[in-house]
Amino acid sequence: MDLNLKNKLVLVTGSTAGIGKGTAISFLKEGAKVIINGRSQENVEATVKELSAYGTVYGIRADVAKRDESNELIEKVNEIGELDVLVNNTGVFTVKPFVEVTDEEWLEYYEINVMSAVRLSRAFLPKMMERNAGRIINIASEAGIKPYPELVPYGVSKTALITLSRGLAEVAKGTNVTVNSVLPGPTWTEGFGTFISDLAKENGQDLDTFIKEYFKHDQPTSLIQRYATVEEVADTIVFIASDKASAINGAAQRVEGGIIHSIL
Repeated sequence: MDLNLKNKLVLVTGSTAGIGKGTAISFLKEGAKVIINGRSQENVEATVKELSAYGTVYGIRADVAKRDESNELIEKVNEIGELDVLVNNTGVFTVKPFVEVTDEEWLEYYEINVMSAVRLSRAFLPKMMERNAGRIINIASEAGIKPYPELVPYGVSKTALITLSRGLAEVAKGTNVTVNSVLPGPTWTEGFGTFISDLAKENGQDLDTFIKEYFKHDQPTSLIQRYATVEEVADTIVFIASDKASAINGAAQRVEGGIIHSIL
């Protein structure tokens, strides 16, 4: 299927690893030009070098949790060209009891997971609306709908992203600009895979058994009873960014394997 993304300029924040990197690869395979972003210059350069085999790749180092660096990123993107697709992927989470999370940590969550998307959307949405074309996709999480007691600040931030997406879709109402959120569930990234493999060894189980037990006891509502792959999440993001998905707007698209026990 031709998604008509050839030569479209795409920015994926937090794209030197994990879902962000996988998303960049999927866009490149569709012929898009992709801007890689991360906080480490070394990681950005390494990712650009690696992904250049797939197509046209740019790299901009910036910590989008910081206002000044976000503004610098915006300026550099505009120097490259008019942005067609913005994927706000940057995010962090830490497993920690609610009562132990400090005010400073709450604000850090908000700056990284929410304000990064707010600032970039505020910069690029008006230009997209002027051109009557564009896509903004905010990477949320099933935790934004299905809160976890050990991830309360993370869940709150992801709920905010879902609301932000719907609100911006309302702002762009009547145009050919769409704004959506994507809600991945447990996803097998390289870093997460190493973490789970080590946990399995610590528990004296082979990896397959450990995963089966996890979904049986910790995520019993999962319909696929496995981790999603980075490619499954990335391909969903790319499809939503395409002309084929122009009627999908203001939506919270789940890619969580049915963990959310609801028909809506």
